[in-house]
Amino acid sequence: MKISNLLKIILFAISISSCTNEKSKITNASDYNIYLNQTENNNIQLAKTEIEFWQKKYNAAPNQTSYLIQLAGHYTSLFETTFEVNHLYKAEKLLLKVNADLNFSEVGPIRALAKNYITQHRFREALFLANKALKIGEGFKDTQKLLFDVNMELGNYAEAKKNLSKFNNFGDFDYLIRMAKWNDHIGDLPTAISLMEKATKKAEANDNTTLKIWSYSNLGDMYGHAGRISDSYAFYLKTLKEDENNYYALKGIAWIAYSHEKNTEEANRIIDIISKKHNSPDFKLFKAEMAEYNKNETLKNKHIQEYFKSLKSRDYGVMYNKYNAILYADNKKDAVKALEIAYQEIKNRPTPESYDLLAWANYNLGNTKKALDICEKHIVNQSFEPEINYHLAEIYKANKMTDKIKPIKEDLLSSIYELGPNMKEKIEKL
Repeated sequence: MKISNLLKIILFAISISSCTNEKSKITNASDYNIYLNQTENNNIQLAKTEIEFWQKKYNAAPNQTSYLIQLAGHYTSLFETTFEVNHLYKAEKLLLKVNADLNFSEVGPIRALAKNYITQHRFREALFLANKALKIGEGFKDTQKLLFDVNMELGNYAEAKKNLSKFNNFGDFDYLIRMAKWNDHIGDLPTAISLMEKATKKAEANDNTTLKIWSYSNLGDMYGHAGRISDSYAFYLKTLKEDENNYYALKGIAWIAYSHEKNTEEANRIIDIISKKHNSPDFKLFKAEMAEYNKNETLKNKHIQEYFKSLKSRDYGVMYNKYNAILYADNKKDAVKALEIAYQEIKNRPTPESYDLLAWANYNLGNTKKALDICEKHIVNQSFEPEINYHLAEIYKANKMTDKIKPIKEDLLSSIYELGPNMKEKIEKL
C-alpha cells in the first residue's frame, strides 16, 4: 500500500472518530454554569421567611393548629432544599402535635404525616395513617393516591393497582404520574414516558411551577433510562430554568458527564459545588464511583469512609439502608452486616428490591444456593431494575445456570448508561 493511501485511511479514521466523539458530547458547561455559580438559594430564604412568619402567628395564637400545618410544610421544603434531616424531623414533630390536638380526626394532617413517614422510609406507619384517613372518608381520591404511593413502596402491588383504579382519570395530573410509575414498575418504559409527557403538558397548560419542576426532572431521569441522553439533558436544563437551585437536575447533568461522556473531571466539579449547598450523603458515593472508574482505589475508599462519617453525623434512620447493604455486601468481610440490614428492610418493605439485598448478601457470603432460592421466590419476573438483574445474573452464574444469563446480559449491556461505566467489564464477564 502506498504511503499516501495509508495516510488517507488514517486521516479518514481520525475524522470518523472525531465525529463520533462530537456526537457523544452532549453537555456544555456554558449551559449550566450560571446555576452552579448561584451564591444565594432563594428557596432556602423563602422557607426561612415563611417559618419566621408562621411561628410568630402561632406564638400569638397557640390554639391555631392551622399555623402548625403551615410551619410543617415549610420545614419540609427546607429539608428538600438542604437535605438537612433535622428539618424533616421538625416537620414530623409539628404534624404529630397537630394530629394529637385534633385527635387524629382530620384527613389533611393525617396524610401530611404519612407523607413525612414515606420520606423517612417508615412505610408501615405511613400505611397505618393512610388507612386511618380512608376510614374517615373525606377526600377519598386523595387518600387513594396516598395509598397507591405507600403500597408501591411496600411491594403490595395488587393493592396499589386497586388504589389506582379508584381514581381513574386521564385528565388528572396525579393519575397520569402514578400510571407512569405503574408502567415503569411492570417494565413498560415507553408507556411510562408517554404518560409522563402527558402529565408534563398538563403542568405546563396550568403553568404550575412546582409540577413543571417535578415533571421535567422526572422526565430527565426516564429519558436517560431509555437511552435518550440528549432529551435527558434538555429536560434537566428545563428544570433548572424553573428552579435555579435544583440540585437534582445538576446531579443528573453530572451523571451524563460521567456515565455518557466519561468526563469525571467535569462531573466531579459539578458534584463538589452542589454538595457544599446540599447535605445528601450519596454525593460521596457518586464520587467514590468515579474514583473507581479512574482506578484510584485509595480515593474511592476515602469517599466511602466520608459517606459513612456523614451518616454518623446526622441521624437518617433507615433512609440509607439500601446503600449501606450494597456497600457491606460488596466487601465480603462486612457481608454479615449486609445480611442484618436486608432482614430489617424486608421487615420494613418486603419488595423485590429488599429481597435482592438479602440474596446479594448471601451470594457474597458464599451461600449461592440460598441466594438462588431467594431470587426464584421473590425477584425473578418481579423487578426490571438493572442493578437487581445484574445480581440475579451473577447468582445464576455461581449456580452454573448459564442458559439463564444470556437474555439478562443483553438487557444489562443496553443499560450501561444507567448502571454506570464501572459495570461494563463486570457485565461482559458474565
